Amino acid sequence: MKAALPSDEANRLASLRGLGLLDTPAEERFDRITRMAQRLFDVPIALVSLVDEDRQWFKSHQGLDATETPREMAFCAHALGSPEVLHVSNATTDPRFSDNPLVQGDPNIRFYAGAPIAGPDGAPLGTLCVIDREPRDLSPDDLQALQDLATMVEHEIAFTELAITDELTGLSNRRGMHLLGVQAIDVCARLSLPAVLVFVDLDNLKPINDGFGHEVGDRAIRVVADAMASSFRSAGVIARVGGDELCALLVATESHDEPIRRLEQAVAKAAEGDAGLRQLAVSVGLARFDPAEPVGLDDLIAEADAAMYAAKQSKSGRAARQVR
Repeated sequence: MKAALPSDEANRLASLRGLGLLDTPAEERFDRITRMAQRLFDVPIALVSLVDEDRQWFKSHQGLDATETPREMAFCAHALGSPEVLHVSNATTDPRFSDNPLVQGDPNIRFYAGAPIAGPDGAPLGTLCVIDREPRDLSPDDLQALQDLATMVEHEIAFTELAITDELTGLSNRRGMHLLGVQAIDVCARLSLPAVLVFVDLDNLKPINDGFGHEVGDRAIRVVADAMASSFRSAGVIARVGGDELCALLVATESHDEPIRRLEQAVAKAAEGDAGLRQLAVSVGLARFDPAEPVGLDDLIAEADAAMYAAKQSKSGRAARQVR
């Protein structure tokens, strides 16, 4: 069954195309959210779908090789502009979708849930959706959690207007950490899932700046930012929250040893053979989010910051003892 066109379709398309997102390369800031949705809902497929005039195009796609499908087949076209999540428990028994080629054939959709996303001007753009090949239901809390993740997508789409991106690293800035991190914590609390806040501080940035100049210091910050982006694949948000301070919020996990080890190894490898970065290292602090005793994002950041400072002081103390 073909979805009806929105009443303001011409203006909606103008808003969508004016954002300059269609047919652009994949971006980690969107992929991070679809990976999180895929993991939180334990589904094989998660997408950020933008509904164009005659197609739906995927700004981010996990578990699906296709980058677009015809609009007439798009589940997301039915969710366009809806104030609620479109929830299809079993597409084979839903008259809107039972004869859809995406149900009858690959990827054999059975379950679909799509939370609408809007542009900065409020124009409906598409959805954040999760898909399974088996029928299933979502609870009201699940549906709200999916909408919370869709809100994170909206924040990313509006990042220029909201100024939530750090220009040096391309990560979120402190404001972005708050906007996106609060949403991610709310999702974990709603779904009773753990999380870990990792606070990272660059060691020896001042000596690097003083000895080699601020261009090398900026390179050191980018090295750590890139290492965090590649090491913390389960992060809901990664941000630079201060001059030499960065955070990562790992959602739906209590595991942190391996990603921190990868981070430290990546930083050490980048510093090898580079005289300007030879002193570069990181100090790390952690705070755990327990959904049974939830606390706010600011409290988690403060706890992880204190743990990082203790780790840095311990490291300084060891260095001083070695000198003596």
